[in-house]
Amino acid sequence: MALIELRGVSKEFTQEQQTIHALRNVDLEIEKADIYGIIGMSGAGKSTLVRCLNFLERPTEGEILIDGKNLAELSERELRYKRREIAMIFQHFNLLMQKNVISNVCFPLMIQKTDRKEAAEKAMELLKLVGLEEKAKAYPAQLSGGQKQRVAIARALASSPKILLCDEATSALDPQTTESILQLLKRINQELGITVVIITHQMSVVQDVCNKVAIIEDGQVAETGEVAKIFGAPKSRAARRLIYGVESKELQKLEQAEDMPIGKKIRIVFTSNSAFEPVIANMVLHFKTPVNILRAETRNIGGIAKGEMILGLPQDRQQQVNMELYLRERGLEVQEVDEDV
Repeated sequence: MALIELRGVSKEFTQEQQTIHALRNVDLEIEKADIYGIIGMSGAGKSTLVRCLNFLERPTEGEILIDGKNLAELSERELRYKRREIAMIFQHFNLLMQKNVISNVCFPLMIQKTDRKEAAEKAMELLKLVGLEEKAKAYPAQLSGGQKQRVAIARALASSPKILLCDEATSALDPQTTESILQLLKRINQELGITVVIITHQMSVVQDVCNKVAIIEDGQVAETGEVAKIFGAPKSRAARRLIYGVESKELQKLEQAEDMPIGKKIRIVFTSNSAFEPVIANMVLHFKTPVNILRAETRNIGGIAKGEMILGLPQDRQQQVNMELYLRERGLEVQEVDEDV
């Protein structure tokens, strides 16, 4: 059973006597311990979707199940308790500016009437986890953007959630700070077993940290699956636009190229050196050329990818050479394949 399940979820808003369909019949499953990306252009419905996951927005139609429990069937009291399991961080941090760092982290614990000493001890543990114990007495105005987001993450973890929702949590940060926050989220996922859902419009965020992704367009799910497979061979036009960064004529050329015969088949074998980089996704973005994932047999064992993939490379000989070199430089074993797959 999936940890998070959406069944036929739709959300409508009425604005100036017009009905806006923010979400349309969304079906989605997110497994425990996933780092799941939900990506789409501005206005696609991503933020509405994430707010439906904890019932900050109630769907117009459909069901949202967390651990098999339908949120619509919970009483207000039961829903409040359930929300403790679903923490959230935002683009603009939402810290209490008049309170210092440790008081910000303690805030949800104090609402839950946790003993003050116990709350302070837990808050310090969480500040150590995010690398900010020395800033416990500082105020938000004295912190950088990255530090503010780390405080927001520590505060979100105070209630010991099962799920962490991140709504454009890195959009206001520079690339270097974004990378450090993403690595922190990955560590939280691995060490605490918390399921992370990342809402973003940035392809780099998905390829750097997520293992699965849903592409959202016009309030609908255009495509879902493992990041490597979707980046390697996107099937929907929405995914192609996001991954290749092209429109209209350029997109048509790419689609026509995918219909052409495969030029060469190769087997890539994953090693410990290639475990944490989405190599296929990065290669497709780098060359702006699709490849076909003909077969994939991979397993995550102790945080290390084990297994192999069979790829169909484009017909252009120089592209084949460049792609094979790219893969070898990233620690992958590359073998030519003659047999049918």
